[in-house]
Amino acid sequence: MPEMSPFGWFHTIMGIAALLSGAYSIIKYKILESKNNSAKIFLLTTVITSVSALMIYKQGSFGVAHMLAVVALVAVAGGMMMEKRLIFGWLCPYFQAISYSALFLFHMIPAITDGLRRLPVNDPIAKSFEDPLILGFYVAFLAAYIIGVFAQMVWIKKNKIV
Repeated sequence: MPEMSPFGWFHTIMGIAALLSGAYSIIKYKILESKNNSAKIFLLTTVITSVSALMIYKQGSFGVAHMLAVVALVAVAGGMMMEKRLIFGWLCPYFQAISYSALFLFHMIPAITDGLRRLPVNDPIAKSFEDPLILGFYVAFLAAYIIGVFAQMVWIKKNKIV
């Protein structure tokens, strides 16, 4: 893989900032809500990361990472709609949790794929997208997402957020 450009580093730093602020917000508040500064940072840096991902092309191709960026932007918009409770009534907090939590998944899939295919620099750990280690991470991220969303839903119901 080619060396990362300054724009690639900007994209990576924004993605890391998103993950850290999102994790902090989930740990502190149990759910992601844009009224919290850490969640605002998470959502903003997620949008920046997604838009910058759409600007990174390898030989003009539109790949899985680009599709995840588009889906992430849709999830941010959907989560914000749910926060305003414009549709779905009492189900909004649940859909909000599903939307905003999915952003972690959309960050982690390309991050682990790119990281394992780039590092160490001269002998990357994974040689292809189909590497069993990468696929194992995908399964682990999906399981963590399902468990995390379930925990948030229990918390929402218990705290009568609906």
